[in-house]
Amino acid sequence: MPTKRPNFIVFYLDDLGYGDLGCQGSDAIRTPHIDDLANRGVRFQQWYSNAPVCSPSRAALYTGRHPMRAGVPHILGGKRGTPGLQSSERTIATHFRDHGYRTGLIGKWHLGVTPETSPMTHGFEEFYGFKAGCIDYYSHIFYWAAYSGDDPVHDLWENDKEVWENGRYLTDLIGDKAIDFIDRHAEEAFFLSVPFNAPHYPMHAPREYLDRYPDLPPDRRIMAAMVSAVDDNVGRIMAALKSHGLADDTVVFFSSDNGPSTETRNWLDGTPDKYYGGSAGIFRGHKASLFDGGIREPGILCWPNGIPGGRVSDELCATIDIFPTFCEIADIDLPNDRVIDGKSILGVARGTEKSPHERMYWEYGHGNQRAVRRGPWKLVLNGRLDFGNDPVDPVHLARVDEDPGERVNLAAQHPDLVAELTHDVEAWYAEVTAEKS
Repeated sequence: MPTKRPNFIVFYLDDLGYGDLGCQGSDAIRTPHIDDLANRGVRFQQWYSNAPVCSPSRAALYTGRHPMRAGVPHILGGKRGTPGLQSSERTIATHFRDHGYRTGLIGKWHLGVTPETSPMTHGFEEFYGFKAGCIDYYSHIFYWAAYSGDDPVHDLWENDKEVWENGRYLTDLIGDKAIDFIDRHAEEAFFLSVPFNAPHYPMHAPREYLDRYPDLPPDRRIMAAMVSAVDDNVGRIMAALKSHGLADDTVVFFSSDNGPSTETRNWLDGTPDKYYGGSAGIFRGHKASLFDGGIREPGILCWPNGIPGGRVSDELCATIDIFPTFCEIADIDLPNDRVIDGKSILGVARGTEKSPHERMYWEYGHGNQRAVRRGPWKLVLNGRLDFGNDPVDPVHLARVDEDPGERVNLAAQHPDLVAELTHDVEAWYAEVTAEKS
């Protein structure tokens, strides 16, 4: 029997496509260490992010609440002084810290740049990483502030102190710091979030990883190299757990914030109508879309001492479920002073229960998109395929068990169902909006 409470690690990638892992069927990208997590745990084939872009999905992960309810419905800026997740929100890090866990975040935050919205004011006792949406992998400078007329800023921090590691590849830095956290806290119960920024642009990878994929076209090659760098560092972190005898009683969750990007900064010598580097697999849409290509993600939960390995689940689950699931595993009550939208999926992971979600809802203000999933039916209102301005379908109804790619619009054949689901999602939107008004 374990002598202490289980540890928890979250690996959260950035702009990873559903089809960009070996265990997800990639015919190009090799990810043996992530595949090993799936083999030793459960892989969810219907895992959803709660938003099609980064900041809202991270708010959902850390609070267990829909992004609108958590007050982060859109992408946050990276300029210094940009506010973010309100101090009134209680994160899983705060909750676990208050119940005796050591807490750390190594990697991307993107939930606020002000002191009162930093990781350390949201329960993370240790922080190493960056606060904006993306940075250069080697200089660690947030150049994209220039798009909104602001000067580029350096954005690498250790706790509240700015640090300089110019020339060091950020994916490897994240791996190093995560291992250091484990080494220092191996005798304590800990919650560690490791949000890698890969494979988000800028498209940077060391030569050693590029050389693994000499035959891929340029965009796909650098994407594969960036994912392989993450995979190697996941392997290093898992080896560190094993060296301390912690691998079997550490709960590991692996996923990504949203689907692959079609932004021009994400493709190189190809053309945007040919390939972008990342793959959404069979699904329609990309980042910023409420079609499944923008929100269906790889989802892996591994806990050898508590979850049978080698399972594949078809049950409907989402990022908001991690907070309550981790609380059940740690035998910690959920906060009782606020709505927690997520549900524990421990029984789902063990194969003893069905999904706790009768319905699942999304909204994304870009284009006024809404979506609802009920059983096999998925309704998308004002659906975009990416950051484009025009909806491809003002009303799109798909039966995703028969048409997982949402290619066939059945709205005209089922007007009563469209009306019912539209009423459901609009009522839900009015509820979560009213709470923050």
